[in-house]
Amino acid sequence: MNITQTFYDSMATQYDKLFLDWQAATREQAVILNRIFRSHGFDNSARVLDCACGIGTQAIGLAALGYTVTASDISDGELAEARDRAEKNGVTIRFEHADFCALSATFSQPFDIVICMDNALPHMLTREALAAAAESISGQLRESGIFVASIRDYDNLLESKPPYSPPYIHRTDRGQRVSFQTWEWESEIYRLTQYIIEDEQTLRVSKFACAYRATRREELTGLLLAAGCREVRWLFPEETDFYQPIVVARK
Repeated sequence: MNITQTFYDSMATQYDKLFLDWQAATREQAVILNRIFRSHGFDNSARVLDCACGIGTQAIGLAALGYTVTASDISDGELAEARDRAEKNGVTIRFEHADFCALSATFSQPFDIVICMDNALPHMLTREALAAAAESISGQLRESGIFVASIRDYDNLLESKPPYSPPYIHRTDRGQRVSFQTWEWESEIYRLTQYIIEDEQTLRVSKFACAYRATRREELTGLLLAAGCREVRWLFPEETDFYQPIVVARK
């Protein structure tokens, strides 16, 4: 099991604590994605693969809007959590364990749309690994299909290499919950420690460690074009209302 699987398996039952209201976030993010899909010629008849589904934040919201959604991840812990949340939300989603660098090993049919949200691609710690992910994802798209992914604004972050992320402070009916990350940089790789502090009826501190490679937009654009996409466009938070830049690549 690699560091990414361990990170998400360990964090699966607490991932929703990164949100003030996870349930509301599923609805809000689905609205944003639906708007992007429709602006590129798709409606909820499209077949969607969420290839880094986590606990189902985007997959469940899209399924609730009527999309036919398949969801995959390398974390069995997060897949279990996602299945449970899909059932509680009354939506039908096909869940599969799959590595987004080797999607054809699990899926034989292409999809209209593949998504990979919440900065999942930078878990690829080398250019070669990222290229493999781009090839795999492009290979799972039908002709004229689109790939939609969100990624941190590393073009900006690499200028200063900050040692931490700003904290999220969520007031709850029992106190407050604070989450933040510390970042230890080694060139373009940074070691991340995610802290979740629950200061409610009792004080509880959890931490989880992982690693990312800060990926510039120009590099990812080039790799997507080399993988068979014919058009790559970047959308920014002021355009989409999403918290990270979003790339849309059409095959």
